[in-house]
Amino acid sequence: MVYPSVRDWLFSAKTFAAAMIALYIGLALELPRPYWAMATVYIVSNPFVGATRSKALYRALGTAIGAAAAVLIVPPFVESPFLFSVIVALWTGTLLYLSMNDRTARSYVFLLAGYTLPLIALPAVTSPTTVFDLAITRTEEILLGIVVASIVGSVVFPSRLAPTLIERTDAWFRDAAFYASETLSGHIAGASISASRQRLAATVNGLEFLLSQLTYDHTRPDIVRRARALQGRMQIFLPLISSMADPLIELMRERGTQPPEVAALLADVAQWIKSPALEARHADEIDREAEALRERIAAMKPPAASLASWHVALLSNALWRLGQVVDVWQDIRSLRAGIVHETAQWRPRFRHWRMGGTERFFDRGMMLFSTASAVGAIILACGLWIASGWNDGAGAVTLAAVSCCFFAALDEPAPAVFKFFLSTCASVVFAGLYVFAVLPHVHDFAMLVVIFAGPFLIIGTLIPRPQFNLVTMLVAVNTATFISIQSAYEADFFVFLNSNLAGVGGLLFAFIWTRATRPFGAELAAARLTRSAWSDVVVSASTAAIEDQRNLYARMLDRLMQLLPRHAATDSHRHPSIESFRDFRVALNALDLRRTRRKLTGDLQDTIDDVLSGVRQYFEQCIARRARQPVPPALIDAIDAAVGLVTTRSIEEAQRASHERAQPAQPGQEAPQDQGQSRTPPPAERWLRDTLHALVGMRLSLHPPHTAPGSNPPAQEETSA
Repeated sequence: MVYPSVRDWLFSAKTFAAAMIALYIGLALELPRPYWAMATVYIVSNPFVGATRSKALYRALGTAIGAAAAVLIVPPFVESPFLFSVIVALWTGTLLYLSMNDRTARSYVFLLAGYTLPLIALPAVTSPTTVFDLAITRTEEILLGIVVASIVGSVVFPSRLAPTLIERTDAWFRDAAFYASETLSGHIAGASISASRQRLAATVNGLEFLLSQLTYDHTRPDIVRRARALQGRMQIFLPLISSMADPLIELMRERGTQPPEVAALLADVAQWIKSPALEARHADEIDREAEALRERIAAMKPPAASLASWHVALLSNALWRLGQVVDVWQDIRSLRAGIVHETAQWRPRFRHWRMGGTERFFDRGMMLFSTASAVGAIILACGLWIASGWNDGAGAVTLAAVSCCFFAALDEPAPAVFKFFLSTCASVVFAGLYVFAVLPHVHDFAMLVVIFAGPFLIIGTLIPRPQFNLVTMLVAVNTATFISIQSAYEADFFVFLNSNLAGVGGLLFAFIWTRATRPFGAELAAARLTRSAWSDVVVSASTAAIEDQRNLYARMLDRLMQLLPRHAATDSHRHPSIESFRDFRVALNALDLRRTRRKLTGDLQDTIDDVLSGVRQYFEQCIARRARQPVPPALIDAIDAAVGLVTTRSIEEAQRASHERAQPAQPGQEAPQDQGQSRTPPPAERWLRDTLHALVGMRLSLHPPHTAPGSNPPAQEETSA
């Protein structure tokens, strides 16, 4: 068992103190429901100042928008109950959809505005003339809690978000080192490896929300930019290191073992990645280590004349990818060191023409379905309430709406709704004990603080822990709400039971509804993401113009990061996450072929067109049949033919360039540079090698290392000889 840390106790004490201050001020100002100020403190409080401030601001905005909408909607529509129910449901659904379109902390504005309307509007149905006063007082109570929580969090031992950003990435660095070590050893399967893939992707996804709160933490703008760049490089690293596995496995299958110099290089790169991330305090040290590895990679680069051999083509592809891995990891380490030591400059080493896209992937179909499910729940709950004539039924509808909105973005929301239900049941029991057994003996505010201190301080220590955050926060908020502290003690057992059972009944209804309408789980979401990825492969391999390839790349990478955590960890060599990486690489290789094709001659363009057409037709077939199909042998043959032709032209180009360098300089002309004096290949040879790398990568992705490609054409063998 892990006991609460000093930081957990400090957070709990600060939050409890803020809650008691807010409750005292609410009582002093004679607000109708001062307990809402107390509950709001527990809703917005976070161990970090920036997170508390951002959530406080967005909660204030969301509450104001929802309250204003309630004032506008209730008077004209309250006489038409069913129409009123539909309008409330549509408002909530629309704002819920907008919140799911924003993956930053700003989404809280839309989410809160969505369910604040039913919280204010539904209880006012029986007395519509009070809706304005209800909206104003509700806003005042919430703003009071927000202001107190923000002040206490900022003044009393404030905990900044920026320094803890590095702590949050520690686990990612450990997983990345393990995953890189296994991949560079040619291992891609295994439960531990696939589990590390999931954690790496989940950590990167979580950082996006965390970084959106940095600007509220008074973090320097350059640190914010580096943190965002770090998150982007961390996102790139996972698919990039994964691309090393297939060529390395195929090389070992071809030769039985790695060449000693290659094995030593891979071991040194793995050791460099595993070395402590902060051991190099200055960029110069990181640069020297990376540059030494790059020089060794460049020294092993095979000459064009030897590319006719399949294992040499594989080696060239692996070394090319390894150079990119070194560049990205150098950027990651430099950015991390720059954030910690606040160095002045950072220059990216990994540069690519596809970098810079900002588009994100959203499964609009699932978002609309989730929204429709929440809308349907509200309409049906309102219908049951109206038909039953239950005076306190508004509480059931409001909590049903809140729970459906809270968990709409989850693949399977029913278990989370059930936790909400259980925590609410526990809160009703705790509140009942306080109201009927404890509060009758309380005669002043100081005694009230004392009796609240024990349970609320203990609950508060669990709120910072992700595994307990939801349940403990709900228990604290609901208990504070159900106790309903007023300036004078009033308790009626049947009123208490009737009003609070309404909320419990609403949550039970929400659980049954979500279980019935959304029983699919992560499997459906993963299947939809996979088919969407296939659609982008088709786009990448098509002849149609792509408006912005950087945004296409960003969308595909973002979708891949969403897909990986949804796959369960297994030992399978055909694990869905491995196949997802290969689909991603097929798309990128297709984009590379489209780019290099323009620099090639007519016959090479034709053979590249054949490959792209085959890729496009194959993935269109997968989409049409809604399942991954066997790769057609004709497509593999087309890739092999293209590899053979490109290899032949590469050798011819290298021989032509070598012949030109060997020619004596004409009078007045500069002597040609000797091959040994420069490692920069001529442009034509460079385009051909890039094309070969893309073809080899595509073949390995479509036909993973189990069988070797067909024999090289005799012409290639003769040329290489």
